[in-house]
Formats: sequence, structure tokens, C-alpha cells
Amino acid sequence: MQSQAFGNLGRRSGIITDAEAKDATSARPIGVQSLSSEEKESTKAVGFKMPLPIEDPNSLLDINLSQPKATGRDLVIQVRAVSVNPVDVKVRASTGPDGGEYKILGYDAAGVVTQAGSETVLFKPGDEVYYAGSIARPGTNAEYHLVDERIVGKKPKNLSFAQAAALPLTTITAWELLFDRLGVRIGKPVNAGSILIIGGAGGVGSILAQLACKLTGLNIISTVSTPESKEWSISLGTNYVIDHRKPLKEQMNAIGIPEVEYIAGLTATDIHYPALVEVLAPQGKFGLIDDPKSLDANPLKRKAASLHWEFMFARSLYGTPDMIAQHDLLNEVSALVDAGVIRTTLVNTFGLINADNLKKAHALVESGRSRGKVVLEGF
Repeated sequence: MQSQAFGNLGRRSGIITDAEAKDATSARPIGVQSLSSEEKESTKAVGFKMPLPIEDPNSLLDINLSQPKATGRDLVIQVRAVSVNPVDVKVRASTGPDGGEYKILGYDAAGVVTQAGSETVLFKPGDEVYYAGSIARPGTNAEYHLVDERIVGKKPKNLSFAQAAALPLTTITAWELLFDRLGVRIGKPVNAGSILIIGGAGGVGSILAQLACKLTGLNIISTVSTPESKEWSISLGTNYVIDHRKPLKEQMNAIGIPEVEYIAGLTATDIHYPALVEVLAPQGKFGLIDDPKSLDANPLKRKAASLHWEFMFARSLYGTPDMIAQHDLLNEVSALVDAGVIRTTLVNTFGLINADNLKKAHALVESGRSRGKVVLEGF
């Protein structure tokens, strides 16, 4: 089982010991702030009532909500920092709340546990955590947030809350795509093959390149479109950088890797798909995370190639039996960060978590020109 491999990797490398794994469920780090009676009754948040362009004054609004309460396996988190992902932009632009209520976005957070439900076994009040939440529940753009402990990880000790908030969603997506969907094995065998990452300087690409570089023997080819993105991508472990605005096949031939065993389609799959089929090796694997209007799998048949969708919310949305795998992998990556193997992908900070600053962050992500991650911190 993959989650077992995570733990074994850490213990084999000395990053996580069995004693440390046990301590993770019992430690009580300092950090919970005492609350006044008024603060206990409400919480600041940012929400919206209808899908609107980000330029509209009502696209995101500062609001107040009732304080959540933890039951079952839920935790209440005092949110210290959040990041903005393309999914925030997509949901804001296309989906409204039910019944006239406010919809709260946010699918990344780092903070401190303030309450733990009666069935929790992984965390206690005072623990510092990071996680990506669930699309089936209110989001993390709130001062206090409710989340199932099985999708929460222990925050890297060496990172600030802002640095940690940049990681969860993209880390889960990149890990699941690389290891669960494409089936790449951890280790550095000879002739491991090559992976082509479309959009290598974005949030997911920035983590995927690091994981592939540090934990596998793959050659890494990333596509970017600016000199700054090229420099960023190389700094994360990419072996070759090409331009996705130019013909891919010619550039692949030029670097001496005409075909790749794995492709990670992170953006604009509907535009690049014919070229990607062309450079995918026979019996290769093509994984994607974006939303092409349609996708014809027939061109892959002649190469006996396989198609793999990655959607990191699937486990929490359906409550799958292996839902806790996201807790395991977040803890594994936390240990890798503290060991200096993986680094945060925080690039931009936009100040406090409020409607005005979130609008600026959404506008940047929506432009498609963001590199790494955009983070907001504090209320």
C-alpha cells in the first residue's frame, strides 16, 4: 500500500523514526491563543453569494460566521495562512452557494488545532498543521475552519505558517499524480525513463519537479514560457526546460529525448494534446489535472498508452477507505522539508486574509502568469 511506503521511506532514510511517528499523535506544541467570549461566538471569513468577475466589488466580501465546533473526527483549526490555487478561481467564477448562503473558498491552510472531535486520534489542541481541505465543505478563507483529521498533516517545523500554506494542495496533487496515478516507484534505478511536465513553473509543477528529482531516477523536462520561470524550474531540479509556446517535438529532438515514458499535463491540455500524444513513448502513461472541454482517448490506442486523471479531492469527497493516505503523505513531505530535501514553493505574499487582498491574489492566478504559490497570512 502506498501509505505504508511513505512511512517506510521516512524510516529508512532516518527522516522519521518510529518513536517520532508515535510522538506526532501526542505532542502539544504551544501556539493556541485564548479567546474572548465574543470571539468564541463568531469568526472572520471571506465569501461570496454569486459567481462574478474578480473585478466586481461583490466578487469576494468580508463577512462574519458562527464559530465551528468539532465532533467525530473533525478538527477546528485557527487558520494562520492560506494560499490561492486555480481551483479557487474556477469555483468562484462558476459556482454559487446553496440557499442564499455565503460560499467560502480556500483549499490550502496552515494553522493551529483549537478543538478536536471525540473520535480524533491523530491530533490534539495545540498541534501545528497544514492541509488542503475538501470541496464538499466550507473553505479555509475563515479565521476558524473545520476539517477531517485524516486529510491533515503535521506542519513542517522549519517553515513559517505562510511557507507551509503554499504546499498542501499542490503537494497532494503532485504526489498522487506521480506515485498513485502514473505508478512511478520511489528510488533511483538506472534507465528510469523521462517525464515531461507541462507548466513546470506553476504550483503543482514546482512540487512535482522536486519530488521527481529527489525521490526518483527520472529525467525531468519542464515546459515554461518566461526566463524567470526557466530559472525557477531549473532551481527545483528540472534537467531540461523547453517552451510550450513552440513545437514540442522539435525541442524534444534537440535535447536528445524524442519520447518520454510519462507526461504530466498540468495546464492547457486541450491545446497541447496532439503534440503530447506524439512525444509519448509506446506503452507510456499520460496523466492530467486540468479541465479540457473534451478529451479523445483514441489517439493513445495505437501506442497502447494509458490515460490517468488526478483529482486530489476525490478521497475526501467520497470518503474513500484510503482517505488517510493524504495525512500520511503530508507527514512524509513535512519530514522531507525539515530534512532539507523539499522546499516551499511560496513566491508571492499578499498581506492579510481579507476580501481586497484575495481579489488581488485571484486576479494574479487567473491571469495564468503566476509562478509558484501566492499566500496570505493573518486576519
